[in-house]
Amino acid sequence: MSTPRSTTSQGVVDVTQDGRLRRMQWVVLVATMFCYLFFYTGRQTFGFAIPGIEAELGLSKATLGWVSTALLWSYAIGQAINGNLADTFGGRRIMALGAVASTVMNWIVSLGANLVSIAAPWAVNGYVQAMGWAAGSRVLSNWWPPSERGKTYGFYVFAAGTGSIVAYATAVVVLDVWELDWRWLFRLPVLLMLVGAVTFFVLAREHPRHRGLPSPVEERGTGSSASHRAAEESAWQRYRTVLREPRIWLAGVAIGFQNAARYGLLVWVPVHFLGSAWQEGSGRGGISPLWITVALPVGMAVGALVNGQISDRLFGSRRSQPIVLFMLLGAASAVAMRLVPVDQTTLAMGVLFLAGFFVYGPQASFWALCPDLVGAARAGTATGVVNFFAYLFAGFGEPLIGRLIDVSGQTSIVFVVVAVCCAASAAVAATIRR
Repeated sequence: MSTPRSTTSQGVVDVTQDGRLRRMQWVVLVATMFCYLFFYTGRQTFGFAIPGIEAELGLSKATLGWVSTALLWSYAIGQAINGNLADTFGGRRIMALGAVASTVMNWIVSLGANLVSIAAPWAVNGYVQAMGWAAGSRVLSNWWPPSERGKTYGFYVFAAGTGSIVAYATAVVVLDVWELDWRWLFRLPVLLMLVGAVTFFVLAREHPRHRGLPSPVEERGTGSSASHRAAEESAWQRYRTVLREPRIWLAGVAIGFQNAARYGLLVWVPVHFLGSAWQEGSGRGGISPLWITVALPVGMAVGALVNGQISDRLFGSRRSQPIVLFMLLGAASAVAMRLVPVDQTTLAMGVLFLAGFFVYGPQASFWALCPDLVGAARAGTATGVVNFFAYLFAGFGEPLIGRLIDVSGQTSIVFVVVAVCCAASAAVAATIRR
């Protein structure tokens, strides 16, 4: 891996000799990770709430799938808008604001008494949740050079995957340990998001120059002059530049299929393990099915960290290759999960870990690819556009899976959909070349 370098008015400076810059790079990375670590408490507890909402309000799984879609599609729209806002106003402000607004919307959802009073604020929550990811990516792209982006985004996506663990674990505590009803899933876990937002806003800075430090980022092609031109672009010019890059479209479609597979697992695996096959809340060995589901986000977190590292170290920052590899293995893992009886505790946990590992891991390479293709100054816009596709596709998957479960009566049908989506993602990603 090449040594990261920074451009100053006196020339090129070796970043490794500037200990203060290196320390601040890690401070910003860890602070951004810590903030996003808790974002998923604001949207990934919904799967755990489905059985309770279904029982109390009499809504079908297909209907609740559409409620999930309302969040995913508003999240997609938010990504397309908020990524550009992060490039314009700064990712630090946008990300912190999104965390606060999402906490408020979750509490409103918890007061819902019918379909509309749950679905409407949940959709708004999707938009404000979209203030997180692209904004954080924008901040990181200002601090880390291309040669280290695989590692950087690997850690960032690792935090997101760990955030799924936190969301799942706090949901389990609310339902299984404290024995509270589904409404508290939208009230207690999200308080962690406020802690993350305050910590991030206090510790992180938008750009190295705000700490009097040289920038380690040099735009592709023509060096600092390209960086200045990109930084001076208007919002519409950034959109135009990003959307004229064909590989951004390919990346969007590929991650769309990947994210459909990911959310198929995140939303419906808890439903699968809370099905009628479990008696008295436990499987073989007396382990609650709620705790078994935690194997999924654990696998996701580890997979993201590994994928980001190997995209830099083994594939020379060629992102499409580790994406294809992981997606094919993700399809195989989903097929295996379809065949595993839910009462085979140890085997189910192991295969579920692998499914999460391979299905989610490629996100590290996808997000590193965005600034690689269009430059750091457009990273927020590119990330938002690509994430728009990710959640547009995921939104189609949720009601489809819910409908298939309602019709077939088999929750394991989710793994068939996941396998097909993984294979499609691999096929499209194979066409991306740098």
